[in-house]
Amino acid sequence: MSMNRLRDMDPVSAMLHALDLEDPGARTTEDIFTGPSQWMPHGRVFGGQVLAQSIVAAARTLPDERLIHSLHGYFLRPGDVNLDVTLGVDRIHDGRSFSTRRVQTFQGGVPIMSLIASFQVEQDGVDHQFDMPHGIPDPESLPPVSEYLAGIQHPAAQFWTAARPFDIRYIDAPVYLPMEDTGERVAHQAVWLKAKATLPDDPVLHRAAMAYASDYTILEPVLRRHGAAWATPGLKMASLDHAMWWHRPARADEWLLYVEDSPSAQGGRGLAHARIYRQDGALAATVAQEGMLRIPGGETAA
Repeated sequence: MSMNRLRDMDPVSAMLHALDLEDPGARTTEDIFTGPSQWMPHGRVFGGQVLAQSIVAAARTLPDERLIHSLHGYFLRPGDVNLDVTLGVDRIHDGRSFSTRRVQTFQGGVPIMSLIASFQVEQDGVDHQFDMPHGIPDPESLPPVSEYLAGIQHPAAQFWTAARPFDIRYIDAPVYLPMEDTGERVAHQAVWLKAKATLPDDPVLHRAAMAYASDYTILEPVLRRHGAAWATPGLKMASLDHAMWWHRPARADEWLLYVEDSPSAQGGRGLAHARIYRQDGALAATVAQEGMLRIPGGETAA
């Protein structure tokens, strides 16, 4: 499918098409899959897309009863939205309860991401969790991103407003545009998010979609802490690695609370932790990511 046709699809359909990987059928020492890249205004492949495609590719090599419970991946090079991706899956281990897969994603013959994931048969066991924060407003009471960016004609603003497959609602004002210096430079935030349309009843797809969305806002607490925004002139930002653990079932087309914080930033890198809760308070997943951040004037901020 051409890039122009992908851009003409509604955002959720475009995401689902990107996750509907093709299997060329040829076998060497690994399973090979291919998928399209979604258009992005800066021309680089969205990291969440590759995370989600890696989950789908690895799951294709396993029986349905084994679901992903963790992944650890490194973003190696920026991807090109004009090129398809090729995903090679190594079947590292299959035990009685757990399976391990390595996924290498390529464009033009060079790797852009390397990831390892673990899958498990559902089992009973001890159960506890951190509670969901109290006093969080309902998502329907919060404005959509379009209200913050109304009237801005920049391609990135138009993409954030209309082309993302997820509805994102910020508890506090988003950090798309430079903020007024109120003195409250906190290293935490929370957002509600859900897919903009109903997704198929496939637990693999919902976990892949959660991974997709987990890459949107996780580094924003670093920006908040240093008074920066996505539109800050000279800002350079890129994901370096990503880890995720799934704890309990959740649907990506129902509201999920993404609670994020940044414990440290140093040496041109920022670390963020996050928890994803269902609206009923169940902890669905935990996420961690480190990113490269170069904020003009922020080299000595503490």
